[in-house]
Amino acid sequence: MKKYQIIYIYDALCGWCYGFSPVMQQIHDKYKENITFTVLSGGMVTGARVGPIGQVAAYIREAYKTVESHTGVCFGEGFLHDILEKGEAIFNSVPPARALTVFKSYLPEQAVAFAGGLQKAIYDDGIEPENLAAYGKYAATFGLDPAYFVLQMQQNQYVDATEEEFQQVAEWGIQGFPTVLMATSNQLYLIASGYASFEHMDTIIQQILQEAAPTTR
Repeated sequence: MKKYQIIYIYDALCGWCYGFSPVMQQIHDKYKENITFTVLSGGMVTGARVGPIGQVAAYIREAYKTVESHTGVCFGEGFLHDILEKGEAIFNSVPPARALTVFKSYLPEQAVAFAGGLQKAIYDDGIEPENLAAYGKYAATFGLDPAYFVLQMQQNQYVDATEEEFQQVAEWGIQGFPTVLMATSNQLYLIASGYASFEHMDTIIQQILQEAAPTTR
């Protein structure tokens, strides 16, 4: 059993999380042999916040450029033209979060990569978040049956588990994404609140590992 855990709290509709995905993948690739990685969905756009993207399009048109300039990611024409400009797609965090919940029940060790894939699906390829059938294609790239995957997304156990995940994040008082925590045997550390570079996070993780390492006499 691995002694340490990194908890990545994100939302598939969070633009800054999209920009952060390559960083998180780098961290995962470097530390996956020694640290357990857990990905939780935050539920950023749920309840009364769910609605046509056109309602917030003016904000997103400026915000995505800031994300691109700070992180180096690019938002694809599939999103910018087919989703943002048309303004009709319903923005809802629940379906992609449910997709992640199903995925984790099969391949939890690849959750970081799948979370990044969900963000690419929305912000590069331009799928509509409520188009359940679209998520099967991304699950298939990890070897899962696409039709069965979409069916599982509609099962009560995954509906409930996703809501419980949202509640857990809320109970922790986390309202901004991305947030990254690191747990040792006796302490929980905050290693990122908002976008952070790989170098910044790597330095903090190394410091925590050194502090947590048993001393020898």
